[in-house]
Amino acid sequence: MTIRATVRGVGHYLPDRVVPNSEFEAIVETSDEWIRSRSGIERRHFAAEGQLTSDLATRAATAALADAGLQADQIDTIIVATSTPDLTFPSVATMVQHALGMTRGYAFDVQAVCAGFVYALANANALILSGQATRVLVIGAETFSRLMNWKDRGTCVLFGDGAGALVLEATEGTGTTADRGILATDLNSDGRYKDILYVDGGTSTGTTGHLVMEGKEVFRHAIEKLAETAHTALDKAGLTPEDVDWIVPHQANIRIIEGTAKRMQVPMERVVVTVQDHGNTSAASIPLALSVGKARGQIKTGDLVVTEAIGGGLAWGSVVLRW
Repeated sequence: MTIRATVRGVGHYLPDRVVPNSEFEAIVETSDEWIRSRSGIERRHFAAEGQLTSDLATRAATAALADAGLQADQIDTIIVATSTPDLTFPSVATMVQHALGMTRGYAFDVQAVCAGFVYALANANALILSGQATRVLVIGAETFSRLMNWKDRGTCVLFGDGAGALVLEATEGTGTTADRGILATDLNSDGRYKDILYVDGGTSTGTTGHLVMEGKEVFRHAIEKLAETAHTALDKAGLTPEDVDWIVPHQANIRIIEGTAKRMQVPMERVVVTVQDHGNTSAASIPLALSVGKARGQIKTGDLVVTEAIGGGLAWGSVVLRW
């Protein structure tokens, strides 16, 4: 008998405010055409004043639980991937735990920026395989609009707010690649590249700070490292790109998405793309795309899915799972 961490439910939440590219024309020197041509982004959502990351996370969690047909008290663990917590502490995860009315189990946050959800999935998988949890609610939630430098046209137009969630459940498998559930994970980081993507503030500096990015350098590392980590995870699972039904990448930039798919020799028809509607929602982007992909009828039970992401750190990784 082989234990697998299997997706039982998925859900997402987007704030009501939709911000089209045209809104930025009054703030910085840019245009709808300029933003679309460089990123593929057409619009994004911004959280309302007073709307917190935990609020978005709770809404996505509620949707995922409903999709799974479960109640909060049937969950053992909550993991929230975020770089924009409500407070320095306690964790967003414990706030979601309380909001859901869950008084058992345990909850904690993971911070790996845009790669956060991949890291959270890998941790949830390890908890299930070790027997420390049977059902884990894994959430990616961000309010990145709060970190923007509104004078920097190279970054402020790229990011949005949102949340997505999965319910993972321990199931019995055969030990083959035909099993539903997570089949392999691959995580990486390299702190030498801190200065190409970071926020220039934090608790110990006494400031909140703004996002700073060297776009060309991030782009160069992203395509190389995303394709590499996806291949590594597939190799660990004993699979090849030809076996993949869907790539669900971090939704940062359409050029990165296309470049990674090309390196993996997977056609864009097998890539779930939502960046045009959401922008870069950091740790929320993969669960958002998974939820939207399922709602569209793209991702179906039994499909082989590869998720991959890269973020500040640099931190990057991938997960291979059968839906």
